[in-house]
Amino acid sequence: MKLRMALTERLGMALPIIGAPMAGVAHGALARSVTEGGGLGMIGVGSADRAELISREAAVASDGGRLPYGIGLMAWALEDRPELLDETAAARPTLVSVSFGSPGPYVEVLHAAGILVASQVHDRAGAIAATDAGVDIVIAQGTDAGGHTGTVGTLPLLQVVLDAVDVPVVAAGGIATARGLAAVLAAGAAGAWVGTCLLACPEARTKPEARAKVLAAGETDTILTRVFDVAQGIGWPEGFAGRALRNRFTDAWHGRETELAADAGARRHLAQAREADDFDTAYIYAGQGVGLVRRSLPAAQVVRDLGEGAASLLAERLDALLGDEPRPR
Repeated sequence: MKLRMALTERLGMALPIIGAPMAGVAHGALARSVTEGGGLGMIGVGSADRAELISREAAVASDGGRLPYGIGLMAWALEDRPELLDETAAARPTLVSVSFGSPGPYVEVLHAAGILVASQVHDRAGAIAATDAGVDIVIAQGTDAGGHTGTVGTLPLLQVVLDAVDVPVVAAGGIATARGLAAVLAAGAAGAWVGTCLLACPEARTKPEARAKVLAAGETDTILTRVFDVAQGIGWPEGFAGRALRNRFTDAWHGRETELAADAGARRHLAQAREADDFDTAYIYAGQGVGLVRRSLPAAQVVRDLGEGAASLLAERLDALLGDEPRPR
């Protein structure tokens, strides 16, 4: 089944679903499976990742050049790591997202390489700035999303951004089932950007212990916090906290970030927990849709279920709402 839209035609997808480029989780195998399911898989590049990760994982994602895929970069990291941009441009993915900072300095380089550019935004001003910088696609990422995000919910943010810009807008945050995809498409989104619903997939680089935590979590079990960045000394810009599963570390330190920055013992404790895969202390970034993730399924199946389910729901609701009235075209 296909959901034909302008975005799917432009990106070579059967379904308007893009896998979020989750650093440390979304590498080549996950990206490839998302694409094989009909969406577009993305590789996430972290601020400390080696540049050679990009070409290595791109070869996996593309299945030797057979499949389209994307790469996600962080603008603030590129300021000190220009080699990440160089390696990305050389890989020639279909799409590159440059987020969490201005995409402006990087759009021309990527366009010159024939690559479409997207950027995640978190308010009206960010959406307008991204389009002024020349991006092709805007990702309206609500605070419902896992990982680093803003403070406005997905639905109000999507409405604001759709009214503010003329480029395709993809919704991100809290979209974990066919109902969520149908909702944002009905609102006017060009597609959905999904991450949390892929965390339990076998192709994700999620540790088994973390996967079990994801499958057991409910919709109220996340928190938007800076404690993991503070404890690791990661230089995320102001305004971008990370949504993660609540655990003992967040319970102890959320709201006490200044004290945490000065507590070497607490920082060592987090580092040791990460080494030991102790997720009662170590972080698992996940969005508010985590309570909808109940099975570990291949990413291709997750994408197909989202797309086919949304198509059926939209058709049913349209019939129920319009009855015998002519359908809009």
